[in-house]
Amino acid sequence: MQQILNQFNHVVAIGGGHGLGRVLSSLDFLGNRLTGIVATTDNGGSTGRLRAEQDCIAWGDLRNCLSQLAHRPSVGSQLFEYRFQGETELSGHNLGNLMLLALDKLCVRPLEAVNLIRHMLKIETNIIPMSEQPTHLVALQASGSKVFGEVNVDKMNEAPIALCLEPQVNATTEACEAIRRADLIILGPGSFLTSIMPPLLLPCFAKALAMTTAPVVFIDNLNEEASPAGQFSIEQRISWCHQVIGKPVITKVLRHSEQLRLGTLVNYFPLRNRHNPQLHDQASLRDALCAVLRIKSGLPLETLVS
Repeated sequence: MQQILNQFNHVVAIGGGHGLGRVLSSLDFLGNRLTGIVATTDNGGSTGRLRAEQDCIAWGDLRNCLSQLAHRPSVGSQLFEYRFQGETELSGHNLGNLMLLALDKLCVRPLEAVNLIRHMLKIETNIIPMSEQPTHLVALQASGSKVFGEVNVDKMNEAPIALCLEPQVNATTEACEAIRRADLIILGPGSFLTSIMPPLLLPCFAKALAMTTAPVVFIDNLNEEASPAGQFSIEQRISWCHQVIGKPVITKVLRHSEQLRLGTLVNYFPLRNRHNPQLHDQASLRDALCAVLRIKSGLPLETLVS
């Protein structure tokens, strides 16, 4: 069914590292017609340590997407994913994060560092950080208090009433332009509050999404999140997106079910990978996207989802 998605000239996927990387690797046959816009607010692990010491954007999700798109096996991809062990200052750091940070210091802007790695790993897909300025995700509680940073937001016992970025930063110009040019936009899967929402909190980015005429497909997680977002129904998550964007834009939702069920908005497909049940199956994702987009392919629905 690859030829159906090949009818799109500018496909944009938005999210964080693991989920977005899975979508991008599923659609990498689109080459440079595919763009991933990546959240840069993570403050945990190796990324968090680098942010605290270097006042940089979060490199981890960018690295994860690049890694999932890299041709394997190759020395470049192995080096990019190498993680230091032992009990030294390097312990726990990922070499890919350090490479991106070093290149950022040598370049004018973070996007240039990302593009250098893309070319080194022979990746055609465009990867763009949501912003090139450091910022943190902040959750607002009903009591009026704030919870600062992604790691703490994910640990909250109760769902926040709102999210914001501190400091408020600008969206990357190329990210907004990609949305304006898009003829298909994909949101998720991934941690809802900490991977999907951060890019939408950028005013220019939200405005571009509000003006799009492209179909917007929301891909839900396979399992309930172990975070405050796990308390949200799919309707509540869609409402959060629309509230931040300023108008309804999501046209289709993909959710996992062993039995195919098609609806006006929410559609159920067998999406779980048989070998790793925690991951979306790449071929099934492609087939489900083809089915809900209803491209004039001349193929019956049974063919699209077989």
